[in-house]
Amino acid sequence: MASFASTDVEFRSADPDGFFEVIDDQLVEQPPMGTESVWIVNRIGFRLAAFVDQEANGTVVSEMLFTLREAPLLRRRPDVAFVSSGRWPLDRPIPRDNGWEVVPDLAVEVVSPSDPFEDVLDRVHDFLDAGSALVWLVLPKLRQVYLYDGTASIRVLRKGDDLDGGSVLPGFRCPVGSCFPPIGAE
Repeated sequence: MASFASTDVEFRSADPDGFFEVIDDQLVEQPPMGTESVWIVNRIGFRLAAFVDQEANGTVVSEMLFTLREAPLLRRRPDVAFVSSGRWPLDRPIPRDNGWEVVPDLAVEVVSPSDPFEDVLDRVHDFLDAGSALVWLVLPKLRQVYLYDGTASIRVLRKGDDLDGGSVLPGFRCPVGSCFPPIGAE
């Protein structure tokens, strides 16, 4: 991961090759996701988008850069996110620049083999501290999903459990096992 000191103006117009985040005013390149992680991100994103489109209650995006804090600047890029129409009305245009100035209601992080676990936990807490009501942390190797609905409440879901949207996406449910590729898939 490369880190670059820069100015706020450069952050707002930065478009380096590959994905990046801004952590405490530092531009940080993000490593690419593993194949299995991409599969899981697409699976979860598709299911969330289908539900949200039917309910017409917000927007689901993947790999969107969100501004979580202005000073020091913190911009995170969750693997999947849901922004309710209460936070960003459906008829309001989505910005064209690097960084959506809204905190997602739900952030989904899928752990890749290249992700240091401490960094992943920092990401979870950054979303919660910024005001996300729900964070799903997906651990492919363990085939588990950790649901954070606040820094003091964590539920661990396994195969046989249902992933649900809680108060953020009431009525959304899908089997945890369906979020992962079949065992033995290479």
